[in-house]
Amino acid sequence: MVLFSNINTLTEFKLVYIVWQLQINFELRGYIMNINSFQEFWQLVVDVWQNGLYGVAVGQILVALLLLFSFMLLRHVFSRFVIDRLKSFVGKTKNTIDDQIIEAIEGPLSFLPIVLGVFIATELLTPTGNLAIGADNLNRSLITFNIFWAFYKTIGPISLTFGRLKEVFSASMINWLIKAMRGLIIFLAIASILEIWGIQVAPLIAGLGLFGVAVALGAQDLFKNLISGLFIIAERRFNPGDWIKIDGVVEGTVEEIGFRTTTVVQFDKAPVYVPNSKLSDNAAVNYSRMSHRRIYWKIGLVYDTSIDQLKAIRAAIEEYVLNNDDFAKPPEVSTFVRIDSFNDSSIDIMLYCFTKTTVWGEWLEIKEELALVIKDIVAKNGSGFAYPSQSIYLENFPQNADQSKPEIFPAE
Repeated sequence: MVLFSNINTLTEFKLVYIVWQLQINFELRGYIMNINSFQEFWQLVVDVWQNGLYGVAVGQILVALLLLFSFMLLRHVFSRFVIDRLKSFVGKTKNTIDDQIIEAIEGPLSFLPIVLGVFIATELLTPTGNLAIGADNLNRSLITFNIFWAFYKTIGPISLTFGRLKEVFSASMINWLIKAMRGLIIFLAIASILEIWGIQVAPLIAGLGLFGVAVALGAQDLFKNLISGLFIIAERRFNPGDWIKIDGVVEGTVEEIGFRTTTVVQFDKAPVYVPNSKLSDNAAVNYSRMSHRRIYWKIGLVYDTSIDQLKAIRAAIEEYVLNNDDFAKPPEVSTFVRIDSFNDSSIDIMLYCFTKTTVWGEWLEIKEELALVIKDIVAKNGSGFAYPSQSIYLENFPQNADQSKPEIFPAE
């Protein structure tokens, strides 16, 4: 019995020892596996750091972003010092065109450090394959955009040199030409950038042409107004600032001639947006192009006025008009003061003359003074102004009728 008991004890001890060994082995293997997992993780971190995005190291990306941010800050420094120096330099010149050009291209000049920063950042990243092509296209696109932006902004100052063209074209036509040039620059910029990215522009234009034909069929009024606006500007019917009158349409001051509509401000300051076709198809009176303003009156004198009085009144009015500096003189204009007609209630003297001024307020003052002078002339010559009147003559009057009382006829 003792022998069997010792054997069992020894067996249990061996089992415990084996279990203990197995536990140690598992713990060692787990420790070794933990070390290997950490090494694999670290290698993964290193690999991501070195080949983070499309084969570009994360460190390079961070440095490139930091560099780009630095150039963005440099933009403000560049604008403050370099552009201010340019402004002070061109300010010493006699002409003002260079000042306006520098002011116009201030935006493109301020954007130049960003373009340079993107270029240096992409060069620092040293991309390969498609990424290198994309980076090159990005740099070309930014440079192209900045160049056309500068051209677009300089159109305004350069247009100031078109002073001689105003002798041939109107101010509105020059404004349209400037808008057309800016539109052309925008189109060329978009086409150039699309070509850089490999997008063919010619098929796109052909497709837009077919689309344009379809749109034109449904937008005839739009193109009619556009063409009418071109005719208005080409024929120089009126310019911004002119006082015009279109019978049955509008009367006021032209503010702007647009592509589709013309803005006319009425005398109550209410703007009216008139389609150009309305202005083109109807007769237009441009009061701003008057060289003189006309006064046309019929002065009615009573029939009791004698011939000598008529001659004296006519001569006095004519003398006043011909000797007053406010009125234009023949042969520059026609001036008439004549006994014109026998009206129902008056003998009419026609006054037809022109003032030198075309300003509405000044013209009203001259008319007022002329009216007072004519009133004084008529009074001094012992005549008077006629007014509508009617005389009734009765040939036969009832003999037994009481003339002091009206006769009343009873209703049947």
